Amino acid sequence: MLTDYYLPTLGGAQTSIKAQKEALQVLGHQVTVLCPLTEPNDNPDIIGLPTHPFIKPGGYPLPWSPRRVYKATLSALQEIKPDIIHVHSEMFVAFAGIRAAHTLKIPLVQTMHGRLDVYMSKVLPVPTITTSIYERLHHRTMSHQGVHIKPGQPYTRTRAARNMWRSMVVQANTADQVIVPSAHFAHKLQEQGVYKPLTIISNGIEPSITQALTHAEARQYDGTEPLRIMWCGRVSPEKRPLVFLGALTQLKAPLQVNMYGDGMALNQVKEFIAHHQLEEKVTVHGGVPQSEVLTAMQENHVFVSSSHDFDNQPMVMLEAIATGLPIIYCDPDLAEVVPPAGALCTPNPHEQGLAHTLNRLASAPEMVQKLSQATLDERQRAQQTNFTDKLLAVYTAALENHTRP
Repeated sequence: MLTDYYLPTLGGAQTSIKAQKEALQVLGHQVTVLCPLTEPNDNPDIIGLPTHPFIKPGGYPLPWSPRRVYKATLSALQEIKPDIIHVHSEMFVAFAGIRAAHTLKIPLVQTMHGRLDVYMSKVLPVPTITTSIYERLHHRTMSHQGVHIKPGQPYTRTRAARNMWRSMVVQANTADQVIVPSAHFAHKLQEQGVYKPLTIISNGIEPSITQALTHAEARQYDGTEPLRIMWCGRVSPEKRPLVFLGALTQLKAPLQVNMYGDGMALNQVKEFIAHHQLEEKVTVHGGVPQSEVLTAMQENHVFVSSSHDFDNQPMVMLEAIATGLPIIYCDPDLAEVVPPAGALCTPNPHEQGLAHTLNRLASAPEMVQKLSQATLDERQRAQQTNFTDKLLAVYTAALENHTRP
């Protein structure tokens, strides 16, 4: 498995990779992850790739340079001799994995985790320059000839967005098999020209994590104590943390808010909290280990996802489900992720819509326990073991139908 994301950090792709790795290893398969690392690593199952010494988008290591990453990837794969190469990202490690798969004639599986168009414009520094560099490197690795993106969709309004969608479609079509975690994202990819076999496989939580959460209980809230609200994710514009904080300024009930995660918008978050005098209500914990996130989920009343038109299947929402934590979300597309009776979708994605839903919950304390119990009743949907057979079926299909020009 190859990814551009730093494995120890919080994040959907990272958590998904760790869950798949553990579930496959429990069944006796050998799984090695190639990814950027920031410190020495003594785990033989994880191989660090070269990174840029100074540039760290969102505080995370950037695999660099493409030439060095490819050489290191090719060398590692020649030693490992894998049966399958499974790429979990769309950046420089992905380029290296695709080139190596072609060179070594190894079947290639590509998971499309997220919206590259939004990520490039919101997360990477100087989007105009970084997008241009990305496009040139992408063209060198994969041919874009004959791929045309339909402009008539909200997500393809701009030229830059269409360029990124072209890259996503091209990359998916270089693989033998494509995996997408959600139906709504799969539909967009196929609508824009992905023709390779595509399988929708939900992300999941590691077996060891779900086993440790078997004693989680339904949340209790009597309306007199502060409503404990949790927010967790990459703290950057596409996750809309300022929309979340803006909604808090409109709430009437006593609140105790915990925000987890790190990223380029962290200073903006802290400045907003100070400007609106929310220090007594909001605690910013920064980036913490997954174990601390899961503990916090069992201590809060509700989880809020403020993302809109970006996330495809947030792993942090699956973690909330695994702990029985009710969810409030702003993006109707994410309805397929949550138990219908265990979550509330805001009437609109704006601050007012989120504030309305949180005020509704605070004014009806009995809803917290009802939503939490419904989530607990369906938390098995978050377990990786539900999807491992389907993942293995994709690998088998890639091996059986592998062709290379």
